[in-house]
Amino acid sequence: MILELNDLCCGYNGKAIIKDIRVSVGSGDVFCILGENGVGKSTLFKTILKLIPPVSGKVNIDGADISNWSAKKLASYCAYVAQSHTPPFPYSVREVIMTGRMGKINAFGRPGKKDEEIVDGLIEEMDLRDYENRPYTELSGGERQLVMIARALAQEPQCLVLDEPTANLDYGNKVLVLNTLQRLANRGMTIIFTTHDPEQALLLNAKTLVLFRGRPPLFGNANSVITEKNLKRAYNARIRVVEVLDEETFQQVRVCIPMLGGEENRT
Repeated sequence: MILELNDLCCGYNGKAIIKDIRVSVGSGDVFCILGENGVGKSTLFKTILKLIPPVSGKVNIDGADISNWSAKKLASYCAYVAQSHTPPFPYSVREVIMTGRMGKINAFGRPGKKDEEIVDGLIEEMDLRDYENRPYTELSGGERQLVMIARALAQEPQCLVLDEPTANLDYGNKVLVLNTLQRLANRGMTIIFTTHDPEQALLLNAKTLVLFRGRPPLFGNANSVITEKNLKRAYNARIRVVEVLDEETFQQVRVCIPMLGGEENRT
C-alpha cells in the first residue's frame, strides 16, 4: 500500500490550519507526526481518515483519490486506534476484539468460523490469552491499548492509524506498545501515529512529519528532521538530542532530553 498526501491543506470551513503537506509512505513504513498541541495533528488525522474533506490537495491510496471512497472501502485499507476508549458495557477482551469484525459480518448476522479464527489469532499474537474472558475495563492501560490494536487489526487493514498510542502509559507499557508497532511494520503493515515523544520516531526509524506554527511543515527521516533546532521551533522549548550507548546491543541510540530554564521555555 502507498499513501500519498499531495499538496494537502487541512482545516475547517474552507480555512486551512496546516498547509502544503507532501508525504509518501508505503508498506512497512512507520510514519510519525510531531508538533505541539493545537498545531493540527488531529485535523490531519481526520483528513486522512476522510472524516473531514481537505481544504485543497489530495489524499491518495495506491494512486487513487479517496475523496469518493465509501467508509467501508477506506476501512479495508486503514484502521484507526483512538487515544482512549471506554466501552459503555463491561465487554470481555474477546468481545471487544470481535467488534473489529463487524464490517465483515452481515447485518444481524453472527460471527462465523473465519471471524472466530481471526480473533483467536490476534489474541495469541498480542499475548492476551490470559485476559480473553476478563472485562476490558479491568485491564491496565498498556493491556487496553493492545486490545484496541487487536480490534483494529481484526478489520484486516493494510495501514494502522494511531492517535498518541502511548499517552498516559508508564515506561514498561510504552515499550510494549512500541515493540508491537515495530513488529507490525516488520510484517509489512504501514503504521501512522502521533506522539509527544520525538524519540519514539527515532527508536522506530520513522518517516517523520514535523508541524510548526507559522512555518512550512518538514518531512523526512527521523534522524534528519529531529534536530535541536527543529524541536525548538516546534515546541518553543530547549530540547537536547544526544547519543547514548545501548549496552546490550552496543549501538548508539539518539534520545531527546527537555531542558529546564532559559528564555525559550514557557513559564
